[in-house]
Amino acid sequence: MSNVEQSDAVDTPNPVEENEVPDEARSIEEEGDIAADYLEELLDIADLDGDIDIEVRGGRTYISIAGEPEDEKSLRRLIGSKGEVLDSLQELTRLAVLTATGNRSRLVLDITGYRQGRAGELKRIAEEAAAKVESSGESVALEPMSAYERKLVHDCVAALGMQSESEGEGPGRHIVVSPADS
Repeated sequence: MSNVEQSDAVDTPNPVEENEVPDEARSIEEEGDIAADYLEELLDIADLDGDIDIEVRGGRTYISIAGEPEDEKSLRRLIGSKGEVLDSLQELTRLAVLTATGNRSRLVLDITGYRQGRAGELKRIAEEAAAKVESSGESVALEPMSAYERKLVHDCVAALGMQSESEGEGPGRHIVVSPADS
């Protein structure tokens, strides 16, 4: 029990309250810590060396795993063909966060800069599709891609003044780029 009188408690600001992190930010930080612990255990089990970096941008947790040049080849196995293994690891990491917190996660996992490089490639694909649509006036269907990749393409297409929508289901889900409505 505190000996502070009620009037003192009201007049004197509580430094803990002033420095409190909002619940959403605390939740995102917790999400990053849980994900990093999960991935660290996974790397230990697989006997892989890598440094885990956590960053929060736009209300989303970004986790990247990188290593020394001699470790990069081993870490690239965690990416797989066209990022399929990486996408699976991201989903498993999201499930680990869900299990620990009860909250769905939108975290993004990158390994050896694969997603960063792929983002540049997706921008080029979106620009080429928009140019085809502009020259032909016809819609262009892109190859299937993950939800995260589709989001990047949708954003790029919108910035180019075109329309896009996702079509199909499951692994066949893809984007169709169309002329903007007049």
